[in-house]
Amino acid sequence: MELKKKFPVLSNSQIDKFLLFEKLIKNWNDKVNLISRKDIDFLIERHISYSLAITFFFKFKTSTKILDVGTGGGFPGIPLAIFFPNVQFTLIDRTKKKIKIIDLIKEDLKIKNVKTIAGDVKNFKYKFDYVLGRAVTKMEKFIPLVKKNILIQKDKSGIIYLKGGELAYEEETFPDIKIYNLKEMFKSKFFETKKIIFIPKNNF
Repeated sequence: MELKKKFPVLSNSQIDKFLLFEKLIKNWNDKVNLISRKDIDFLIERHISYSLAITFFFKFKTSTKILDVGTGGGFPGIPLAIFFPNVQFTLIDRTKKKIKIIDLIKEDLKIKNVKTIAGDVKNFKYKFDYVLGRAVTKMEKFIPLVKKNILIQKDKSGIIYLKGGELAYEEETFPDIKIYNLKEMFKSKFFETKKIIFIPKNNF
């Protein structure tokens, strides 16, 4: 999948960073399991493009603060940080090895708008405009963990979650949920069941 074709607003400099990011992830993944090894040959599609799909629906303003929970190999936080250089991202994961590698990767990429935390989000008290998650856990477990981290005074704050499969719980529980079907944006079979969901802060 060609990033420039799918995301034409990307500059040449950003494209170069994504290609370097792909190379770094592949190199480090041999040492630490940052992403599933079965996905390594589909990194652009299944991880970078999947993360960037958020940009179709959300245009974050300068100085917006975003928390990426259970970031793993830096997804979706690092791709979004490259796309939105004036937005502040904090990436948290319980696995210290992964966070150490992300720190090295962001140095190689010369990314200035990413902070990292090695720890459990349940003990993390700082507040953000948005909380991101991607298949971290079931939504009924995720929300109690992160709702304390969302700024309540902001009109558009909430949770952005990348998810596949059924959304019965989410649709029944959150009246203002917004669901974006990615099969309408991508022709790949991988995206047939993939969705981005947004749950506004006033729903929990």
